[in-house]
Amino acid sequence: MALRLGLDPEDLARRVARWPGVLRAEVARGMVVVFVEPGSLAAEVIAAGDSYGVARVPGGGWDEWPRTWENPGFAVRYAYARAAAVRRWADGLGIGPGEPVGLVRDEELALLGALGELPGRARQAERERDPGALVKCLERLAGAYHDVHERCPALPRGDEKPGAVHGARVTLAEAARIALANGMNMIGETPRERI
Repeated sequence: MALRLGLDPEDLARRVARWPGVLRAEVARGMVVVFVEPGSLAAEVIAAGDSYGVARVPGGGWDEWPRTWENPGFAVRYAYARAAAVRRWADGLGIGPGEPVGLVRDEELALLGALGELPGRARQAERERDPGALVKCLERLAGAYHDVHERCPALPRGDEKPGAVHGARVTLAEAARIALANGMNMIGETPRERI
């Protein structure tokens, strides 16, 4: 991409490497590959709030029924509802969002990757006036969130005491909630905390 735009990829990699949250940037086959600090993206999503990935591209969306995993609309809506529930439950347990560090499990990294993809897909959908890529991105984001929710719990289980990992995962759940809400709003869907 850098070459296609007439930019020196080495120079671009040096500049990008200085951005906050970027661990390093390197050039591979004319493309700049950026390695980010896991978790910094989650904090960025929360800080951006309603403006994260904002575009308006109505016309996407899914059928309401059936409410099964095979229906991507259900999976996206349920991912939002689950993330919203984590926030409510965490508040009830006195677990606040924590510093988004230590998110190293494959599921967490996959979710961070999906979160990072959303703004670009939103701009693409707006530019092309086609919500298709954005809808697919939301489906991937929802799937990644379901994996995290089930395999990397944000809340302590049983007699487990809350720790830093729980705060980090509450932050990750909140980032997913915000991104899903914004993405659903972009395509004309109204996010619901309970379905």
